[in-house]
This record gives sequence, C-alpha cells and structure tokens, in this order.
Amino acid sequence: MTKARKKRIMLIGAGVLIIAAVVYGFIPAPLPVETAVATVGSMRVIIEEEGETSVKRHYAVTAPVAAYARRIELEPGDEVVAGQPLVQLEPPRSPMLDPRSAAQAAARVDGAAAAAALAEERVGLTVRELQRMKRLFEAGSVTASRLEQAETELEQARAAHNKARAELTAARAAVYDLWPVDSTLTPDSSAPAAPGRVTRILRSPAAGRVLAVHRRSEGHVQPGEPLLDIGDTDLLEVHVPVLSRDAVRITGGTGVELDRWGGDELLEATVTRVERQGRVVVSALGVEERRVKVVAELVSPPELRRTLGSGYRVLARFVVWQDDAALQIPTGALFRSHEGWAVFVAEDKRAVRREVTVGRQSGLTAQVTSGLAEGDTVIVHPPSELKDGDRVEPGQRAAR
Repeated sequence: MTKARKKRIMLIGAGVLIIAAVVYGFIPAPLPVETAVATVGSMRVIIEEEGETSVKRHYAVTAPVAAYARRIELEPGDEVVAGQPLVQLEPPRSPMLDPRSAAQAAARVDGAAAAAALAEERVGLTVRELQRMKRLFEAGSVTASRLEQAETELEQARAAHNKARAELTAARAAVYDLWPVDSTLTPDSSAPAAPGRVTRILRSPAAGRVLAVHRRSEGHVQPGEPLLDIGDTDLLEVHVPVLSRDAVRITGGTGVELDRWGGDELLEATVTRVERQGRVVVSALGVEERRVKVVAELVSPPELRRTLGSGYRVLARFVVWQDDAALQIPTGALFRSHEGWAVFVAEDKRAVRREVTVGRQSGLTAQVTSGLAEGDTVIVHPPSELKDGDRVEPGQRAAR
C-alpha cells in the first residue's frame, strides 16, 4: 500500500470519527428520574381530627327549689354510688328586718289584731241581736223576714271574723322567724330564729364519679342552680368536630382509632351519631370553617384507659375505607390528562405514558384500578419536559 493511500484512509477515518462525535453530541442525555414500584397491599382512607372525651351519661344535680344548701364536702374525682347523699337542703332562711320594716310589720300585726277583736265583738253583738229577734218572733212582735235578716247578719259577722283572724295569722307569719307569735312586736325585739331543719337530701342519680362541684360553701340557692356534675367515666364517648366535606363520608358504625391520649395503647371506638347541623368555627389561622360534630363511643376495655377521664384531648382517625389487596402507587406519580389520569412507566430506560384509572386516595398513596400491574415501575414527580419515549435514568426509589 502506497504512502498516499494510507494517508487517504486515515483522513477518511478521522472524518468519520468527527461526524460520529457531532451526532452523539446532539443526542439528548437520559433524564434522571425518581421511581417507585406499584405494589399490592393493605390501604386505608382515614380522616384525622382532634376531639375531646365526654361521659356518655352526664347528670347535673341542681337545686329543685329555693333553699339553704349545706356545705358540699365532695371533691371532683370522688367515687359515688347510686342513692348516695350529695347535698343537704334546709328551708330558706328569712332575712333580718331593719328597724323600719320591723315597725311596719309590728303595725300590721297590731292592726290585724285590732280588726280581729272588732270582728269578734261584732259577732257577739249579732248573736245577742239574733236571740232577741227570736224572742220577739215567738211573741209575734216581728215578722219571719226580720228574723231571717238577723240570721244573715250573724253569718256575715262570723265570715268577717274568720277573715280578720286569717289576716292576723298571715301578719304574724311574716315575722315568725324573727319573733315568737305571742310576743309583743316591737322594733327592738331580738328573739333568736328557730334552727333550720334538713327537709330534703339530694342523692346521686347513678354510680360514677364527681366531675365538677359548682358550689361548695353553704348558702341560699335558687331553683335550677347547678350544684354538682356526676358521670360514669367508664362509659366514655368522643366528640370530634369534623369538616362538613369530610363528615358526609362518615356514617354510623365507622371505626375510629384514638391516639395521643396519653397512654401507650391505641384505643378503638365506633361512630354512633353524626349531627346534621353544621356550625362555623374560626381556625387558629383565622379561617372560617364549616364543621359538624361526630360522636363515637369507646369500645376498648376500661382496663386499658383507667386514667382517661372526661374532657381529655385525643386524636381521632376515622377509617372511611379499607382494602387489604389494593394496587397502589405514590400520588406524586399521577398527572392529569384529557382522559383523566396518566403516569409514566419506566420500561427499558424509556418513559412510556399510560392512561390509568384512579380509585381511592389516602395522603401520599393512590389506588389504581386499571392501567397498571403489580411490579410496574412508575416515575414519581415526572419533569415537565419529559415526553413519551424519552430516555430516562432511574434513580432513588420513592417509598410508598
């Protein structure tokens, strides 16, 4: 081979290498992507909110009438049994009269006594008049109508006497607690009041514990005034304010998990009632939210929650859906398409676009009902420039 021929071959080879290098430089490099594997396993959809415990049967012990209550010695947390005496009530104590009121009361008693004496004297006069009319009637000096008139006047006098005696009794009763009835009523009389008697004992309506003592010292109480709260802390329920859009997915019988109540065990409860009246609540960020109260009854044995009481904070998780064999992928792998949802699947280091049907979503995990199979590798958070068929370089695998 001549020298010129060798030189020509070397030039041609160098040109081919340069052209190959230029072509390779224009080939796009593989995009590094994060991937995850579609798996089949247990999946749950939960609604998580903070709630507060409350006794299922709450009893408010109130004063049935106006009375004088003795001091309550019970303390919050004390155990009580059904029928146990709780509060002693006495008749209301009469207020002390000031000198002016005492003088007025004495004058009323004196006036009523004088009126009663006058009425009694009138009765005596009418009795004597009736006896005289009877003698005259027997002698034929008066008519029968005149005799009947005298009898009527006697009846009227007796009625007036009874009325005057009643008014005297009422006037004396007004100051009975301050002075004896038969004493001479004067403003400076100071007979001691009669000691009160226990006329009624309020008893515990059920066995449980004292939740609150609203009034401890003795004194006057009004009808309906709260005195004690009683409840059985072994029968607890949880009140949870839930967003109205979440409350529509909760029904009676929905399972609830209670966490962060202070104990090591995860407590279980069951929804018993979902109220149908929402209310506006302002959140800590100042946002108005429409919330609905959901009530759940604890079903965990009391032995696991002996230290749990009424008004304690808990974290409630409502399990609104559960599937033990759900095909699931990270929600970050999904993106919208004209048909609904789509994902990129990494196949032979290339991104392949697939349309999928999405079922339930729970936080960072989504259920796929069609379009994928177990073991498929999907691209999580695909870059905006990624297209169907692009080369990719799978990197870190995302946890479900």
